[in-house]
Amino acid sequence: MSEAPTMSFSPDWVSPPGDTIADLLDERSWTQVEFAIRLGTSRKFVNQLLSGEASINEATALRLERVLGSTTRFWLNREADYRAALAKRREIETLRNEVPWLDEVPVAAMRRMGWIGPQRDKVETVSECLRFFGVGSVEAWRGWASGLKLTAYRMSDRTGRNFGAIAAWLRHGELQAERIDCAPYSADTFRSRLLELRTLTLETDPGVFVPRLRSLCAGAGVAAVLAPAPKGCPASGATRWLSPQKALLMLSLRYKTNDQLWFSLFHEAGHILRHGKKKMFLELNHEEGRAEEAEADRFAANLLIPPKHHRELFSLGPNERKVVAFAETIGIAPGIVVGRLQHEGLVPYTHLNGLKVRYTWE
Repeated sequence: MSEAPTMSFSPDWVSPPGDTIADLLDERSWTQVEFAIRLGTSRKFVNQLLSGEASINEATALRLERVLGSTTRFWLNREADYRAALAKRREIETLRNEVPWLDEVPVAAMRRMGWIGPQRDKVETVSECLRFFGVGSVEAWRGWASGLKLTAYRMSDRTGRNFGAIAAWLRHGELQAERIDCAPYSADTFRSRLLELRTLTLETDPGVFVPRLRSLCAGAGVAAVLAPAPKGCPASGATRWLSPQKALLMLSLRYKTNDQLWFSLFHEAGHILRHGKKKMFLELNHEEGRAEEAEADRFAANLLIPPKHHRELFSLGPNERKVVAFAETIGIAPGIVVGRLQHEGLVPYTHLNGLKVRYTWE
């Protein structure tokens, strides 16, 4: 991934166009009074022009060209550069006051994962983080991020949560999704492609199934993004609508096993298919959205192991041979069957884990 551009805050000095005018007056040995007469303005305006208090507009630039030489474009550019330098200097002071905000976002993790550049100056880091989030100020960031508080979550309540880390992970998903070309969303196409995705549970190599997963989802209008979550963002998945024709389905591989990965995928798919286009779902157990979360859980569970197989599922017990045979019969990975048995309390969480496939982030 290429490094994000850095922002330079030098030089510390700002030279107004009046400095250039004053040098030319000295060369000609003109007083301000004589210059005002030649320019056709008041001495007060000339004094303001030299100090930078008065700006150079098109009419003034034309007069400066006639009186002092150079071009109208030169004087307008000189003015624009000066005003931009003033704005940047004011921005530096504003950003310097916002440095404490960096404690709210996972800067080190964002650097490590290549989401922002490697700059170490704190003021530059504030600027780079704002650029990453696509906002103009920390105040604007708080306004943008406040929408996350309305989100329905599916995250572990036992794990510490950091609001800035959650916002960073979601923003990274947005940026990655923007780079994925998708067909216009079709619920029928997405539903049919979930059946194809189910067969991918038998593939153990992410290098094989991840590209296929992304392609199948993109063809139905869903941008699938797999990205590690920084510390403080214990999310397993998230969904949101980027437009009426494009949905984001994001997975973190939080638990690093195939049963968790595929269940999370189909859980998020359930949100996309059943819960409209106005809500974002970033998984956490709390009252808001509980019915929707339960429905998405049922959707995922029944897609992976259809209800007609439940009686046989519940009779398997901690028998590895039976589990493998059952998984082969219904066409899914054995580790997913183990995860379901453990979730239902039919098998201890310490049993049959050898049938699960584990993944690591490169």
